[in-house]
Amino acid sequence: MAVRDGKSYVTRLKAHPGDVWIAGRKVADVTTDPTLRRPVAAMAMLYDCQFDKDLRAKMTYRTDDGDEAGLSFIIPRSHDDLVRRRGAMRIWADATFGTMGRSPDFLNTALASMADAPEVFAECSAKYADNVRRYYHYCRDNDLFLTHTLVNPPVDRSKSASQQADEYAYLGVVEETQDGLIVRGAKMLATHGPTADELVVYPLPFSLHQGEEKYALAFAIATDTPGLRFICREPFDSGNQSHWDHPLGSRFEEPDAFAVFNNVLVPWDRVFLHGNVGLANIMFARTRMQCHTGHQTAVRGLAKCEFMTALAVALARSVKTDVYLHVQEKLGECLGYLQLIEGAILLAEHKAEVTAQGTWRPALEPLQALRYHIPRFYERMVQVTQLLGAGGLLSNPTEADLESDIGADIRRYYRGADRDAGAKIRLSKLAWDATGTQFGQRQLQYERYYAGDPVQMGASIYTVQNHAALLALVDRALRL
Repeated sequence: MAVRDGKSYVTRLKAHPGDVWIAGRKVADVTTDPTLRRPVAAMAMLYDCQFDKDLRAKMTYRTDDGDEAGLSFIIPRSHDDLVRRRGAMRIWADATFGTMGRSPDFLNTALASMADAPEVFAECSAKYADNVRRYYHYCRDNDLFLTHTLVNPPVDRSKSASQQADEYAYLGVVEETQDGLIVRGAKMLATHGPTADELVVYPLPFSLHQGEEKYALAFAIATDTPGLRFICREPFDSGNQSHWDHPLGSRFEEPDAFAVFNNVLVPWDRVFLHGNVGLANIMFARTRMQCHTGHQTAVRGLAKCEFMTALAVALARSVKTDVYLHVQEKLGECLGYLQLIEGAILLAEHKAEVTAQGTWRPALEPLQALRYHIPRFYERMVQVTQLLGAGGLLSNPTEADLESDIGADIRRYYRGADRDAGAKIRLSKLAWDATGTQFGQRQLQYERYYAGDPVQMGASIYTVQNHAALLALVDRALRL
């Protein structure tokens, strides 16, 4: 099948309906459902980019077998591969202004990382290493859309998995059978779970204790697997939002869902890790997955922060507040953040590690720094945009108002310094949709926790790095 377009994605999704619930009802067809058809359309648009005559060569590569595949699946063998992959990631990020956090390239890079480190999974069993490699080729060669679900439900955060009142509040193994593992429990946050082809599950770093072997799991299943249910959060767009009034939320809504496993059979050929607590806790580090997923995260983060900065600049210019020093200072702050993000991405590529197998891994340290700082940069950009938009973000009429009998008043009093009323209102609505609506606030909350616990993330930057060179500076300064 190789590279696919949006139509192929939708056709496959329609042929494999899962157990999806939203707003108290079971979804019959996610491709036509009022609340899910637009997320499906947005994802289809990304796949169509691969067939655009001007983009296809930038988004695909030839595998060792000579087949065409999506470039985000590549296991980089050179610096040029990293640069080309970044370019493909940027095309998808720009297509949604960075607002779709679970575009296909994220899990594609994660899966490629796992396939590039089969020896890690072989410590559990040689067959698990084979499973990982085979699954990677299956997803790459069919250009499947994967999402994942990693986080345990927030039942009682003071207790570990085995200490919960409900033994299967967290996802765990119920039984081993001839056909595979029977698993039960729940995980979150399966963004795009209802609209993906495949669901990947693996443990978070250092999340398990000895004696919790049944929770030590890594596997992948199709999203229509019997017993797997997706419970979606309340939608922000019921399918009737106007593109004019909600230019982002009406196009780029992402369904977030709980994944509930009710005695789900995971076939043995889909199991990657099982029962090894020690390995489960360090799988992230051993596969160096974050080198590649962090690369994608940074590229998408740059696109999103560029968009937010552009909004702030456009708002200021629309009423000519950009002539004031304090406004220029805020805009300069945001522009400075963009330089820092881009610089760290280039540094990660420049300092890439070359493995014994010849794989080029972007340097982890700059990317981890971005994982920690991009959410803070983005939050500040949201704040700047809201400050510069001021009350103007709260006073906008609708498209229906503009076309009604009061349209003359609107055209007279809502105009800007550099644009007419309609254009000024649309700009304000774009800024409000990005920062203040349910869609905008979900974007902010999503980025805050996109990379996991921000406290642990910040602490890990300190704990995993070698400080000898830094401390040597102090020693040198103390020498008399």
